[in-house]
Amino acid sequence: MDRKSLLCNIPKVDEILNMDKIAEIKEYIPYVFIVESVRKSIEDIRNQILNLPKEGIKDYIIDVDYIADNAVKYTKRYKTNNLKRVVNATGVIIHTNLGRSILCKDAIEAVEDVAVHYSNLEYDINEGTRGSRYSHIEDIIKTITGAEAAMVVNNNAAAVLLVLSTLCRGKEAIVSRGELVEIGGSFRIPEVMEQSGAILKEVGTTNKTHILDYEKAIGEDTGLILKVHTSNFKILGFTESVDRGDLALIGKQNRIPVFEDIGSGSFVDFSKYGLSYEPTVQESIKSGIDIVTFSGDKMLGGPQAGIIVGKKSLVDKMKKNPLTRAIRVDKMTIAALEATLKLYLDESTAINNIPTLNMITKDLNELESNANKLLGMLKTSIGDKAEIGIVHEYSEVGGGSMPLEMLPTYGVSIKPYFISPNKLEEKLRYAQTPIIARIRKNRILLDVRTISIDEYNLIRDALVEVL
Repeated sequence: MDRKSLLCNIPKVDEILNMDKIAEIKEYIPYVFIVESVRKSIEDIRNQILNLPKEGIKDYIIDVDYIADNAVKYTKRYKTNNLKRVVNATGVIIHTNLGRSILCKDAIEAVEDVAVHYSNLEYDINEGTRGSRYSHIEDIIKTITGAEAAMVVNNNAAAVLLVLSTLCRGKEAIVSRGELVEIGGSFRIPEVMEQSGAILKEVGTTNKTHILDYEKAIGEDTGLILKVHTSNFKILGFTESVDRGDLALIGKQNRIPVFEDIGSGSFVDFSKYGLSYEPTVQESIKSGIDIVTFSGDKMLGGPQAGIIVGKKSLVDKMKKNPLTRAIRVDKMTIAALEATLKLYLDESTAINNIPTLNMITKDLNELESNANKLLGMLKTSIGDKAEIGIVHEYSEVGGGSMPLEMLPTYGVSIKPYFISPNKLEEKLRYAQTPIIARIRKNRILLDVRTISIDEYNLIRDALVEVL
């Protein structure tokens, strides 16, 4: 039989749809998914035939049962959501590709409450009139940060865009060359400034900027002074930058607002927990900075959001900017953020209950104990199929935060006997609940810092199935 004859013998879609195996799934899988799955399964066979070497054509058999079975598998894939849960075994806590920070229990409950019921999103219950969505979270942000006013938009890039658009459109924004950062996803500060209508006024050099550089740059066209925290990289060696307090003083003397983009943002001084110092929002406000922006879903450990705090007169202008409506947050973000912020009223409560903070400050002895627990489970279930052991490694904060901080951690390493580590890593990604791991020294590494105890069974079951 030649290639053309094989192609002609491929069963039609209706033939496969009428098979008993397909009929069994019609009761619980939408028909449109089934038809698409059958077509895809038939297309697989067609591609196989087209790619057959000449010597393999005569022995090739079209297996109708295989086509049906493969179609059933495809229907299961169509039924699952593209956005799904994964197990983060990489050790990168704020993993941008894996959804950044995990919400705390209180935030999840708050989201569920407003998601399944009506809410007072823009309704003032006391007055019985239309209200503001910002009123639900502004007071608590002010309490935590010490700012006069606050508002929230959908992410920090939007927050920066709104501040510049409101305060500096058509005017110059003075910024150090060493702070013209790329903030992720190829979004760069100069490009955000251009989009806002602000005019970039660079001062200083990449590694050194002095007070005099800012003072000389101030003129009639100056709209504001911008300070950008380089949260995702560090310049080391022969460097100098201007303290935020000095910038605030220059702004006050010249009646020019000073705006600081902290980026990942934090309410906690992590140096108290043995980590590198990162500026807090409270310190920025206390130093006299007029406007500060930061993310809600990075070091803060809440939902994706861009938070703006500072002088009331300036924040009020931003609330009236037409752009605000296009970048406003929804009810679920507000609910999750409010619940997360309430935990910050007591720092120890925040550390214990916000997953991101808890993972960052996790005790090394606890990590070792958890690694041993996972090791025991895996040795019992797949000990004859892989070499398994405990390794001392390093985790990362991630999310463009604390770029030089390496957190000592423990992990479980796996070297399979019958497949390569690369193949095992691939198969784990295709598990029912994908396991995202990393390869280190030709072994799969599972960093327990970012794995919750209730995910150990998922990892074990995936490895059992794969190996």
